[in-house]
Amino acid sequence: MRGYIALILLVAVERLAELVVSKRNLQWSTAHGGREFGAGHYPVMVALHTGLLAGAVYEARARRRWIWPAFWVVLAAQALRWWCISTLGTQWNTRVVVVPGAPRVAGGPYRFVPHPNYLAVILEGAALPLVGGAWITAAVFSVANALLLRTRIRVENDALKSLTSPS
Repeated sequence: MRGYIALILLVAVERLAELVVSKRNLQWSTAHGGREFGAGHYPVMVALHTGLLAGAVYEARARRRWIWPAFWVVLAAQALRWWCISTLGTQWNTRVVVVPGAPRVAGGPYRFVPHPNYLAVILEGAALPLVGGAWITAAVFSVANALLLRTRIRVENDALKSLTSPS
């Protein structure tokens, strides 16, 4: 169980690092005339992702097992997430912010999938709880996340229409 809690803590620290990068990028975007879209769903997203970490630990306490294939999926999801962040550079944010006149990024993982960061979220949301055998948390998060992503992707697609052609 200690190993699983350490994994959850590492993911939580990774999330905090994301928020630091996001805040820096939000400041850059705002200074360059960036406009936020769909701010209303952001608190729901934060609560859902916080609930994923808490629910996974709570449920895994009863299961006390380690499922290695799920662990490798979590690592792959983290690699994909940071590939997205590095590819988007200052345009990456946990919020949907568009800087007028900025080019739409079409390199890195965006060559293959329109929203690769959400693929990372889907993979991690299912796999992270499953590493500790927390299948109920994996299922509940996956369904709630699918509902949230319907809104998030629609908002993001609408926002991206204001960008120039791909870079």
